[in-house]
Amino acid sequence: MSGQFEVTTEVDRPVGAVFDYLADGRNDPQFSPRVQRIDRVPETPTAVGTVFRSTVKDAGVKTAREFRITELEAPTRIRWTEVSKNSVSVAEGGYDLEPLADGRTRVRLHNVLEGHGLGKLLVGLALTAARKDAPAFGARIKAAAEAAIQPR
Repeated sequence: MSGQFEVTTEVDRPVGAVFDYLADGRNDPQFSPRVQRIDRVPETPTAVGTVFRSTVKDAGVKTAREFRITELEAPTRIRWTEVSKNSVSVAEGGYDLEPLADGRTRVRLHNVLEGHGLGKLLVGLALTAARKDAPAFGARIKAAAEAAIQPR
């Protein structure tokens, strides 16, 4: 079983700056409290093939995660897939960014979750939790990006 969750938010910053902020996955802990640590490999600007290795805590359990950037089209599209094998993983995910009037940016985040082994029984719970948190997650992305990116 697999399923998708998504959220859309508007960030009061220009699309190019929001793209740069989100493309650097090392910023994820600023809006995702489950991310305990994250590193970029190689330690060069994010490109197709870049891997982000993280330690996350879900339901009190720490796991290692690795996400590979599969598409990067500045300033509107970022795609990834999880290459680590956890019971519930992200088959595909990404950000779609759209420039709006007055230098704002619409950000759509989506992730397709899939279960492996025992995770096939857990993926429904994970999707329910992700969908329930989606509005708050969008608000955290907005707040973090606006705090990190200087206004024009």
